Amino acid sequence: MGAQAYEHAIRSRARAALESAPEPWEVHDVVVRSLRSPLAGNRRLPMGWLFGASPAARRALGRLVYPRGSVVHRMDLLLPPPPGPDVVTLHDVVAWEFDDESDPVRAAPEELRRADAVVCVSAFTARRAQEFLGVVDPVVVPNGVSPDYFAAAPLSPEVLEGLGLRSPYLLYAGGSARRKNLPALAEAWRHVADRRPEWQLALAGPTNPERQQLFADAPRVVHLGRLADELMAPLMAGAGAAVVPSLYEGFGLPALEAMAARVPLVASNRSSLPEVVADGGTLVDPTPEALAEGLEFITSGDSALAAITSRGRERAERFTWERSADGHAAVWRHFG
Repeated sequence: MGAQAYEHAIRSRARAALESAPEPWEVHDVVVRSLRSPLAGNRRLPMGWLFGASPAARRALGRLVYPRGSVVHRMDLLLPPPPGPDVVTLHDVVAWEFDDESDPVRAAPEELRRADAVVCVSAFTARRAQEFLGVVDPVVVPNGVSPDYFAAAPLSPEVLEGLGLRSPYLLYAGGSARRKNLPALAEAWRHVADRRPEWQLALAGPTNPERQQLFADAPRVVHLGRLADELMAPLMAGAGAAVVPSLYEGFGLPALEAMAARVPLVASNRSSLPEVVADGGTLVDPTPEALAEGLEFITSGDSALAAITSRGRERAERFTWERSADGHAAVWRHFG
């Protein structure tokens, strides 16, 4: 979900970001779909074959796909490399570090090392790219946050009721992979729920039987599933608090979204989250005990929360998609 938000945000702002370039640029969107996909696109490629193809075979196909002399920015590692300047986005290295994630593209490590520029969304991801994949001199360009989160009004009581929610609720927005640390969140919530009997725990994001079972005996848990994009900012804006308990994030967009919406946040002090959150939220060890303590604090109404959420809002204002697009344009112009 974060990668999709990134792709849309940068593609939609690319032309504006290049307006100040000394020489005029033309920006072309290459939207690649599989041969049988019903979705709209302007290129059709054998995606299954590309996943396991050799670097040489992928380079040969890339020479046919992209215009000669163009600077190509690949926002998906599955796409083949171009014959000209090759810029690649790397959100994280979870495919190589966690066996419950999607398998990595076979040729990706070699292609990342050969790329003319690798854009990483956090300093943490850049370090892991260097240490784990041997990438040289990655460029850090942080993500932004949608303006919707700064201006969103909470969902009405009627809409909340339709979702099975009422205020106040603690919001988790994300997936169920092992790195998301949901077992620790489930245990932490069991510790806190009796002390906060008026609160619900709302879980937004794709659900599955394991996730349902994990929270089966926890009180007042609402499984929202995957919601329409237009509901997410109002859902966050109406939350009494938000939690990002992850063991590993390449960036951590839900944390930034909570900060933008002035929602008290508790987040893990691991991976990229400290560099995104800084002093704009409450950072804790990703253990059930520390998460429970953090949840108690952000649902307490303590007077210190106002200052923390204010700092979070100010920090979130630095992470705009316009600034991110400008950072990408600086990379592109280097090869223009």
